[in-house]
Amino acid sequence: MNYPENLKKGDTIGICAPSGGIAENEKIKKLELAEKQLQEMGYKIIETESVRKQERGRSASGKQRAKEFMELLENDKVKLIIFADGGDFLVEMIPYLDFEKIKTLKPKWMQGFSDITSINYLWNIMLERPSIYCEMIRKYAMKPLFRNLTDALKIASGEEIEQISFEKHEEIIDFRIEQSEQPIENQESIENFENKAEDLEKVYNLTQETRWINLKGEEKIEFRGRAIGGCLDCIKALIGTKYDKVKDYIEKYKEDGIVWFLEVFEMSTSTMFLTLWQMKESGYFENCNGIIFGRPLFIRNDYGIDFNQTVKDVLGNLDIPIICDADIGHVAPQFAMVNGAILEVTSQEGKGKIKTILK
Repeated sequence: MNYPENLKKGDTIGICAPSGGIAENEKIKKLELAEKQLQEMGYKIIETESVRKQERGRSASGKQRAKEFMELLENDKVKLIIFADGGDFLVEMIPYLDFEKIKTLKPKWMQGFSDITSINYLWNIMLERPSIYCEMIRKYAMKPLFRNLTDALKIASGEEIEQISFEKHEEIIDFRIEQSEQPIENQESIENFENKAEDLEKVYNLTQETRWINLKGEEKIEFRGRAIGGCLDCIKALIGTKYDKVKDYIEKYKEDGIVWFLEVFEMSTSTMFLTLWQMKESGYFENCNGIIFGRPLFIRNDYGIDFNQTVKDVLGNLDIPIICDADIGHVAPQFAMVNGAILEVTSQEGKGKIKTILK
Protein backbone atom coordinates (compact mmCIF):
# COMPACT_ATOMS: atom_id res chain seq x y z
CA MET A 1 0.00 0.00 0.00
CA ASN A 2 1.40 3.38 -1.05
CA TYR A 3 0.86 5.70 1.90
CA PRO A 4 0.96 9.49 1.49
CA GLU A 5 3.19 11.93 3.33
CA ASN A 6 1.72 12.81 6.72
CA LEU A 7 -0.21 16.04 7.16
CA LYS A 8 1.47 18.62 9.41
CA LYS A 9 0.48 22.01 10.80
CA GLY A 10 1.36 24.61 8.20
CA ASP A 11 0.54 22.27 5.31
CA THR A 12 -2.06 23.07 2.68
CA ILE A 13 -5.49 21.45 2.47
CA GLY A 14 -7.01 21.58 -1.00
CA ILE A 15 -10.75 21.62 -1.64
CA CYS A 16 -12.30 20.58 -4.94
CA ALA A 17 -15.69 19.46 -6.19
CA PRO A 18 -15.47 16.31 -8.34
CA SER A 19 -19.21 15.71 -7.93
CA GLY A 20 -21.61 18.41 -6.69
CA GLY A 21 -20.58 21.92 -5.74
CA ILE A 22 -21.56 24.34 -2.97
CA ALA A 23 -23.76 27.13 -4.31
CA GLU A 24 -26.51 27.87 -1.75
CA ASN A 25 -25.81 30.79 0.59
CA GLU A 26 -26.20 28.79 3.81
CA LYS A 27 -23.88 26.07 2.58
CA ILE A 28 -21.30 28.65 1.46
CA LYS A 29 -21.41 30.17 4.94
CA LYS A 30 -20.63 26.75 6.41
CA LEU A 31 -17.84 26.23 3.89
CA GLU A 32 -16.28 29.52 4.94
CA LEU A 33 -16.67 28.71 8.65
CA ALA A 34 -15.02 25.34 8.04
CA GLU A 35 -12.12 26.89 6.17
CA LYS A 36 -11.68 29.50 8.89
CA GLN A 37 -11.59 26.87 11.62
CA LEU A 38 -9.03 24.74 9.77
CA GLN A 39 -6.92 27.85 9.23
CA GLU A 40 -7.13 28.61 12.96
CA MET A 41 -5.89 25.06 13.55
CA GLY A 42 -2.77 25.88 11.56
CA TYR A 43 -3.55 24.72 8.01
CA LYS A 44 -3.55 26.67 4.77
CA ILE A 45 -6.54 26.35 2.44
CA ILE A 46 -6.95 26.55 -1.31
CA GLU A 47 -10.10 26.01 -3.39
CA THR A 48 -10.33 25.03 -7.03
CA GLU A 49 -12.39 27.08 -9.44
CA SER A 50 -15.68 25.17 -9.35
CA VAL A 51 -16.12 24.51 -5.62
CA ARG A 52 -18.78 27.22 -5.35
CA LYS A 53 -20.67 26.29 -8.50
CA GLN A 54 -23.61 23.94 -9.08
CA GLU A 55 -25.70 23.18 -12.13
CA ARG A 56 -27.80 20.06 -12.76
CA GLY A 57 -26.15 18.33 -9.82
CA ARG A 58 -22.62 19.02 -11.02
CA SER A 59 -20.05 21.63 -10.07
CA ALA A 60 -18.79 21.70 -13.69
CA SER A 61 -18.36 19.45 -16.71
CA GLY A 62 -16.68 16.09 -16.18
CA LYS A 63 -13.61 17.31 -18.03
CA GLN A 64 -13.34 20.48 -15.93
CA ARG A 65 -13.80 18.59 -12.67
CA ALA A 66 -11.01 16.18 -13.66
CA LYS A 67 -8.76 19.14 -14.52
CA GLU A 68 -9.30 20.78 -11.13
CA PHE A 69 -8.77 17.51 -9.28
CA MET A 70 -5.51 16.98 -11.17
CA GLU A 71 -4.40 20.50 -10.20
CA LEU A 72 -4.49 19.48 -6.54
CA LEU A 73 -2.85 16.11 -7.18
CA GLU A 74 0.01 17.86 -8.98
CA ASN A 75 0.42 20.58 -6.35
CA ASP A 76 3.21 19.42 -4.03
CA LYS A 77 2.10 21.89 -1.34
CA VAL A 78 -1.26 20.13 -0.96
CA LYS A 79 -1.02 17.27 1.55
CA LEU A 80 -4.74 16.61 2.08
CA ILE A 81 -7.71 17.01 -0.26
CA ILE A 82 -11.13 17.36 1.38
CA PHE A 83 -13.96 17.19 -1.12
CA ALA A 84 -16.76 19.73 -1.31
CA ASP A 85 -19.83 17.54 -1.64
CA GLY A 86 -21.31 14.30 -2.87
CA GLY A 87 -23.96 13.88 -5.53
CA ASP A 88 -24.59 11.45 -8.36
CA PHE A 89 -22.34 12.25 -11.31
CA LEU A 90 -18.70 11.90 -10.23
CA VAL A 91 -18.25 8.99 -12.65
CA GLU A 92 -18.52 11.46 -15.55
CA MET A 93 -15.05 12.76 -14.78
CA ILE A 94 -13.29 9.40 -14.42
CA PRO A 95 -12.60 8.91 -18.17
CA TYR A 96 -10.80 12.26 -18.18
CA LEU A 97 -8.31 11.20 -15.49
CA ASP A 98 -4.84 10.19 -16.67
CA PHE A 99 -4.16 7.23 -14.38
CA GLU A 100 -0.71 6.62 -15.86
CA LYS A 101 0.28 10.16 -14.96
CA ILE A 102 -1.31 9.87 -11.53
CA LYS A 103 0.87 6.82 -10.83
CA THR A 104 3.93 9.06 -11.24
CA LEU A 105 2.67 11.59 -8.68
CA LYS A 106 3.24 11.37 -4.95
CA PRO A 107 0.25 9.87 -3.10
CA LYS A 108 -1.69 12.30 -0.92
CA TRP A 109 -4.46 11.93 1.58
CA MET A 110 -8.03 12.51 0.38
CA GLN A 111 -11.24 12.69 2.38
CA GLY A 112 -14.90 12.40 1.46
CA PHE A 113 -17.74 9.89 1.23
CA SER A 114 -20.95 9.06 -0.64
CA ASP A 115 -20.38 9.81 -4.37
CA ILE A 116 -16.69 10.33 -3.52
CA THR A 117 -16.59 6.52 -3.29
CA SER A 118 -15.85 6.54 -7.02
CA ILE A 119 -12.47 8.15 -6.20
CA ASN A 120 -11.65 6.51 -2.85
CA TYR A 121 -12.55 3.02 -4.03
CA LEU A 122 -10.71 3.28 -7.37
CA TRP A 123 -7.62 4.78 -5.71
CA ASN A 124 -7.51 1.72 -3.50
CA ILE A 125 -8.11 -1.05 -6.07
CA MET A 126 -6.32 0.56 -9.04
CA LEU A 127 -3.48 2.55 -7.44
CA GLU A 128 -3.16 0.95 -4.00
CA ARG A 129 -3.33 4.36 -2.38
CA PRO A 130 -5.37 4.78 0.81
CA SER A 131 -7.97 7.47 1.45
CA ILE A 132 -10.32 8.48 4.24
CA TYR A 133 -14.03 7.72 3.98
CA CYS A 134 -15.54 10.41 6.17
CA GLU A 135 -17.33 13.76 6.17
CA MET A 136 -16.89 16.48 3.56
CA ILE A 137 -15.54 19.98 4.16
CA ARG A 138 -18.64 21.74 5.52
CA LYS A 139 -18.75 19.59 8.64
CA TYR A 140 -15.51 21.26 9.75
CA ALA A 141 -17.65 24.29 10.63
CA MET A 142 -18.66 22.45 13.83
CA LYS A 143 -17.54 23.93 17.13
CA PRO A 144 -16.20 21.96 18.81
CA LEU A 145 -15.24 19.45 16.14
CA PHE A 146 -16.83 16.06 16.68
CA ARG A 147 -14.56 13.10 17.40
CA ASN A 148 -14.83 11.59 13.89
CA LEU A 149 -13.59 14.84 12.32
CA THR A 150 -10.55 15.06 14.55
CA ASP A 151 -9.97 11.33 14.00
CA ALA A 152 -9.83 11.92 10.25
CA LEU A 153 -7.19 14.61 10.70
CA LYS A 154 -5.23 12.33 13.03
CA ILE A 155 -5.21 9.61 10.37
CA ALA A 156 -4.03 12.07 7.71
CA SER A 157 -1.28 13.01 10.17
CA GLY A 158 -0.13 9.38 10.34
CA GLU A 159 -1.72 8.32 13.62
CA GLU A 160 -3.04 4.79 14.06
CA ILE A 161 -6.28 5.18 15.98
CA GLU A 162 -8.92 3.03 17.62
CA GLN A 163 -12.51 4.23 17.15
CA ILE A 164 -15.21 3.22 19.61
CA SER A 165 -18.86 3.09 18.55
CA PHE A 166 -20.80 6.25 19.34
CA GLU A 167 -23.43 6.18 22.07
CA LYS A 168 -26.08 7.75 19.86
CA HIS A 169 -26.76 8.63 16.23
CA GLU A 170 -29.11 10.86 14.27
CA GLU A 171 -32.78 10.03 13.70
CA ILE A 172 -33.37 8.29 10.40
CA ILE A 173 -36.87 6.78 10.67
CA ASP A 174 -38.48 9.74 8.87
CA PHE A 175 -36.28 9.09 5.87
CA ARG A 176 -36.79 5.35 5.49
CA ILE A 177 -39.64 4.25 3.24
CA GLU A 178 -41.02 0.97 4.54
CA GLN A 179 -43.08 -1.69 2.75
CA SER A 180 -44.04 0.67 -0.05
CA GLU A 181 -44.71 -0.22 -3.65
CA GLN A 182 -44.15 3.40 -4.64
CA PRO A 183 -40.77 4.61 -5.91
CA ILE A 184 -38.68 6.77 -3.64
CA GLU A 185 -39.31 10.43 -4.43
CA ASN A 186 -35.61 11.11 -4.86
CA GLN A 187 -35.20 14.83 -5.21
CA GLU A 188 -37.89 15.92 -2.77
CA SER A 189 -36.75 13.47 -0.08
CA ILE A 190 -33.10 14.35 -0.52
CA GLU A 191 -33.75 18.10 -0.42
CA ASN A 192 -35.82 17.74 2.74
CA PHE A 193 -33.00 15.77 4.34
CA GLU A 194 -30.35 18.31 3.29
CA ASN A 195 -32.44 21.24 4.49
CA LYS A 196 -32.86 19.55 7.86
CA ALA A 197 -29.12 19.00 8.04
CA GLU A 198 -28.43 22.64 7.21
CA ASP A 199 -30.69 23.76 10.08
CA LEU A 200 -28.52 21.99 12.64
CA GLU A 201 -26.48 24.40 14.68
CA LYS A 202 -23.08 23.07 13.68
CA VAL A 203 -23.42 19.83 15.66
CA TYR A 204 -25.03 16.47 15.05
CA ASN A 205 -28.53 15.95 16.47
CA LEU A 206 -27.92 12.66 18.27
CA THR A 207 -31.15 11.15 19.60
CA GLN A 208 -31.08 7.42 18.77
CA GLU A 209 -29.21 4.71 20.65
CA THR A 210 -26.45 3.14 18.58
CA ARG A 211 -26.44 -0.63 18.51
CA TRP A 212 -24.24 -2.72 16.23
CA ILE A 213 -25.87 -5.97 15.13
CA ASN A 214 -24.01 -9.26 14.72
CA LEU A 215 -26.13 -10.58 11.88
CA LYS A 216 -25.91 -14.28 12.67
CA GLY A 217 -26.49 -13.80 16.38
CA GLU A 218 -22.89 -14.22 17.49
CA GLU A 219 -22.11 -13.08 21.02
CA LYS A 220 -18.82 -11.58 19.90
CA ILE A 221 -17.26 -10.96 16.49
CA GLU A 222 -13.59 -10.28 15.87
CA PHE A 223 -11.83 -10.10 12.51
CA ARG A 224 -8.97 -8.35 10.79
CA GLY A 225 -8.08 -7.53 7.20
CA ARG A 226 -7.37 -4.94 4.53
CA ALA A 227 -10.25 -2.53 4.02
CA ILE A 228 -12.13 -1.98 0.80
CA GLY A 229 -15.52 -0.38 0.33
CA GLY A 230 -17.70 2.69 0.39
CA CYS A 231 -21.19 3.56 -0.82
CA LEU A 232 -22.91 0.57 -2.43
CA ASP A 233 -24.87 2.88 -4.74
CA CYS A 234 -21.57 3.93 -6.37
CA ILE A 235 -19.76 0.59 -6.29
CA LYS A 236 -22.52 -1.10 -8.28
CA ALA A 237 -21.93 1.33 -11.18
CA LEU A 238 -18.29 0.24 -11.46
CA ILE A 239 -18.85 -3.52 -11.52
CA GLY A 240 -17.61 -4.99 -14.80
CA THR A 241 -16.14 -1.75 -16.14
CA LYS A 242 -12.52 -1.32 -17.20
CA TYR A 243 -11.92 0.22 -13.78
CA ASP A 244 -12.98 -2.93 -11.96
CA LYS A 245 -9.75 -4.35 -10.52
CA VAL A 246 -11.30 -5.91 -7.43
CA LYS A 247 -10.32 -9.50 -8.20
CA ASP A 248 -6.67 -8.53 -8.72
CA TYR A 249 -6.69 -6.54 -5.50
CA ILE A 250 -8.19 -9.21 -3.26
CA GLU A 251 -5.83 -11.79 -4.73
CA LYS A 252 -2.79 -9.60 -4.05
CA TYR A 253 -3.83 -9.00 -0.44
CA LYS A 254 -5.22 -12.46 0.31
CA GLU A 255 -2.61 -13.03 3.04
CA ASP A 256 -3.99 -10.00 4.89
CA GLY A 257 -7.57 -11.04 4.21
CA ILE A 258 -10.18 -8.52 3.08
CA VAL A 259 -12.62 -6.49 5.17
CA TRP A 260 -15.47 -4.97 3.20
CA PHE A 261 -17.22 -1.88 4.59
CA LEU A 262 -20.43 -0.93 2.79
CA GLU A 263 -23.29 1.49 3.28
CA VAL A 264 -26.37 2.55 1.33
CA PHE A 265 -27.53 6.06 0.53
CA GLU A 266 -30.67 5.28 -1.44
CA MET A 267 -31.89 1.87 -2.63
CA SER A 268 -34.78 -0.52 -2.51
CA THR A 269 -34.00 -3.77 -0.73
CA SER A 270 -34.61 -5.66 -3.98
CA THR A 271 -31.99 -3.55 -5.80
CA MET A 272 -29.65 -4.02 -2.87
CA PHE A 273 -30.17 -7.79 -3.04
CA LEU A 274 -29.32 -7.86 -6.75
CA THR A 275 -26.22 -5.69 -6.25
CA LEU A 276 -24.84 -7.84 -3.44
CA TRP A 277 -25.69 -10.99 -5.40
CA GLN A 278 -23.75 -9.66 -8.40
CA MET A 279 -20.76 -8.84 -6.18
CA LYS A 280 -20.87 -12.29 -4.59
CA GLU A 281 -21.14 -14.12 -7.91
CA SER A 282 -18.33 -11.96 -9.34
CA GLY A 283 -16.01 -13.22 -6.60
CA TYR A 284 -15.80 -9.96 -4.66
CA PHE A 285 -16.11 -11.72 -1.30
CA GLU A 286 -13.33 -14.24 -1.85
CA ASN A 287 -10.51 -14.01 0.73
CA CYS A 288 -12.92 -12.02 2.89
CA ASN A 289 -12.58 -12.10 6.68
CA GLY A 290 -15.68 -10.02 7.44
CA ILE A 291 -18.17 -7.44 6.20
CA ILE A 292 -19.39 -4.30 8.00
CA PHE A 293 -22.57 -2.52 6.90
CA GLY A 294 -23.27 1.02 7.99
CA ARG A 295 -26.71 2.42 8.77
CA PRO A 296 -28.69 2.99 5.54
CA LEU A 297 -30.38 6.31 4.88
CA PHE A 298 -33.10 5.97 2.21
CA ILE A 299 -34.36 2.39 2.03
CA ARG A 300 -37.55 1.08 0.45
CA ASN A 301 -38.41 -2.28 1.96
CA ASP A 302 -39.71 -4.23 -1.04
CA TYR A 303 -41.93 -7.25 -0.26
CA GLY A 304 -41.79 -6.31 3.43
CA ILE A 305 -38.11 -7.36 3.59
CA ASP A 306 -35.90 -4.96 5.54
CA PHE A 307 -32.21 -4.12 5.16
CA ASN A 308 -30.74 -6.63 7.59
CA GLN A 309 -32.89 -9.49 6.33
CA THR A 310 -31.81 -8.65 2.77
CA VAL A 311 -28.15 -8.90 3.79
CA LYS A 312 -28.86 -12.23 5.46
CA ASP A 313 -30.80 -13.54 2.46
CA VAL A 314 -28.04 -12.85 -0.05
CA LEU A 315 -24.84 -13.19 2.01
CA GLY A 316 -25.90 -15.40 4.88
CA ASN A 317 -24.50 -18.52 3.21
CA LEU A 318 -20.98 -17.06 3.25
CA ASP A 319 -18.85 -18.47 6.07
CA ILE A 320 -17.82 -15.02 7.30
CA PRO A 321 -19.02 -12.71 10.10
CA ILE A 322 -21.27 -9.81 9.11
CA ILE A 323 -22.03 -6.69 11.16
CA CYS A 324 -24.93 -4.30 10.47
CA ASP A 325 -25.89 -0.82 11.72
CA ALA A 326 -22.28 0.20 12.32
CA ASP A 327 -21.11 3.82 12.46
CA ILE A 328 -20.32 4.12 8.76
CA GLY A 329 -21.83 6.36 6.11
CA HIS A 330 -24.74 8.74 5.66
CA VAL A 331 -26.39 8.52 9.09
CA ALA A 332 -24.20 10.62 11.35
CA PRO A 333 -21.91 10.30 13.10
CA GLN A 334 -19.67 8.12 10.98
CA PHE A 335 -16.25 6.64 11.65
CA ALA A 336 -13.24 7.81 9.66
CA MET A 337 -12.73 4.63 7.62
CA VAL A 338 -9.50 4.17 5.67
CA ASN A 339 -9.86 2.48 2.30
CA GLY A 340 -6.73 0.34 2.02
CA ALA A 341 -5.66 0.20 5.66
CA ILE A 342 -5.61 -2.85 7.92
CA LEU A 343 -8.65 -2.88 10.19
CA GLU A 344 -9.11 -4.82 13.42
CA VAL A 345 -12.85 -5.04 14.09
CA THR A 346 -14.69 -6.08 17.25
CA SER A 347 -18.46 -6.18 17.82
CA GLN A 348 -20.01 -7.37 21.08
CA GLU A 349 -23.25 -6.63 22.94
CA GLY A 350 -24.26 -3.88 20.53
CA LYS A 351 -20.99 -1.99 20.82
CA GLY A 352 -18.09 -1.98 18.42
CA LYS A 353 -14.59 -0.74 17.83
CA ILE A 354 -12.28 -0.53 14.85
CA LYS A 355 -8.52 -0.14 15.10
CA THR A 356 -6.90 1.34 12.01
CA ILE A 357 -3.38 0.18 11.19
CA LEU A 358 -1.55 2.15 8.48
CA LYS A 359 0.48 -0.55 6.79
